[in-house]
Amino acid sequence: MTADATDAPPLTGNDARTIRIGTRASLLARTQTDIVASALTDAGATVEVVTISTDGDRSQAAGTPIAMDGVGVFVTALRDALLADEIDVAVHSYKDLPTAAVPGLTLAAVPAREDPRDALVARDGMVLGELPPGAVVGTGSPRRVAQIRALGLGLELVPIRGNVDTRIAKVTRGELDGVVLARAGLARLGRVGEVTEVLDPLQVLPAPAQGALACECRSEDAALEHLLRTTLHDEGVAVAVAAERAVLSALGSPCSAPIGALAEVVEDLDDDGHVVVRLSLRAVATTADGALVRGSATGETEDAEQIGRALAEELLADGAEPTGPSGPAPAS
Repeated sequence: MTADATDAPPLTGNDARTIRIGTRASLLARTQTDIVASALTDAGATVEVVTISTDGDRSQAAGTPIAMDGVGVFVTALRDALLADEIDVAVHSYKDLPTAAVPGLTLAAVPAREDPRDALVARDGMVLGELPPGAVVGTGSPRRVAQIRALGLGLELVPIRGNVDTRIAKVTRGELDGVVLARAGLARLGRVGEVTEVLDPLQVLPAPAQGALACECRSEDAALEHLLRTTLHDEGVAVAVAAERAVLSALGSPCSAPIGALAEVVEDLDDDGHVVVRLSLRAVATTADGALVRGSATGETEDAEQIGRALAEELLADGAEPTGPSGPAPAS
């Protein structure tokens, strides 16, 4: 019997079934999951948060590298739990999701997005341009390395892993002069006050879907899919992220690829002077020799994925390097 059968328990109100929400164990993941849990609770649902241990979390805790073929290391365990009916909803950082869909699962809702930009936490309150040549800046993202290096500041960029506390502590202890992180994670953890500079996307474009969340459920659970969509979904964010991830997919990028993309739904004027809503998209990729290739496009919101694919084709024509099967960017 499927979950949306007519005799299934209701999702809200008296006698509602408990909705099990799966999350990774990290503080950031649990904080993001609480956003979804609170919204469902406010809608009258009864929820239970279930912590799922992932290979990516275990690797990160041990300080060991994530295997390069470990596509979706922060996602697979949650999806397996969904398919096994151990949880009903999985909450992901959207940028971690591989671009290929999984049979039996549905992306039910894309909630409101945090600020997608990257942020610097540096010693002595400095911004990137104030750090002296040779200053050591930590980041686990090839995307950030490529774009920051292109600024010509003479910084030494070194790989770094671990959670937010671990990374920022390296600055506090003087092991690093700065670290670059996603501003969204810092905001959700209440740590925006430690940011010394929010990086301008004109200089450093964020990862596709950075700052966005994704809520998945089983495809057969139509009632839960409807509840998630009506309670949490933000169509403007979904459209923007669809365009960004279309760039990622069309370039065929693995988790190590230095690709950035950012889309916005903006107001514009048509030829008759009427206000219309359009999609604005920017993207960056690298050539085989490490040079940056940038591009931008605008179009109708309903054409988001086509706009993303077309922009990726322009980047390829300008020398961007195609990079193989697509996957997530867990360290971006």
